Amino acid sequence: MRGEKFVRVPSEDQGVPARATYRHGDLRRALLEAGIELARAGGPQAVVLREATRRAGVAPNAAYRHFASRQALLDAVRMAALSALAQAMEREVAGVRRARNSAAYARDCLRAVGAAYLRFAQEETGLFRAGFAPPEAVEITEQADSAKAGPAGLHPFQMLGTALDRMVEAGVLAPAHRAGAEYLAWSAVHGLALLVIDGPLAGMPRKETEALGRRLLEMVEKGL
Repeated sequence: MRGEKFVRVPSEDQGVPARATYRHGDLRRALLEAGIELARAGGPQAVVLREATRRAGVAPNAAYRHFASRQALLDAVRMAALSALAQAMEREVAGVRRARNSAAYARDCLRAVGAAYLRFAQEETGLFRAGFAPPEAVEITEQADSAKAGPAGLHPFQMLGTALDRMVEAGVLAPAHRAGAEYLAWSAVHGLALLVIDGPLAGMPRKETEALGRRLLEMVEKGL
């Protein structure tokens, strides 16, 4: 398909060149990348379609064939943020050394999933907020289908589920306690993440929040 042509608009930032044309698909990617950077800097409220088009160097109406509204762009940014989180969790799990027994390995993998979640919240706070911004009509199952990333192709919620399944297989978690365990573990870790980035723990030194995170993950494991 021939390149899509758009009106060239001047850029207010010298570092953002204005563009006259895009090959099919390039503009959508450029707008999404702009939206991701906006979220990274200012969270979900910073994701504005007009600003994304300005950064991409095209007229505002050029975006509507790719994102019909600001909400559509935000939903795409949300999926990208969750994909980035999933990749961070996969890397953390991949770095876990095989223990002498499967039970220890299962515990370490569950802790790795939680540790990566907490670290992402602190290091990529804007994307973390965007990933978990209240959606208008996006359910967990839809997010799981849309936000796949990395070799395992799993959503963050599915990464947690896989770790819990490994706990059952290793005999660490009783099968009778497996149902709904994702929600219990997720609630605890997500709650600490919010306290650290948006709540009364925001000013706590990083070493102390990391220590709290380790204690919380140990508590979650024992509580399950």
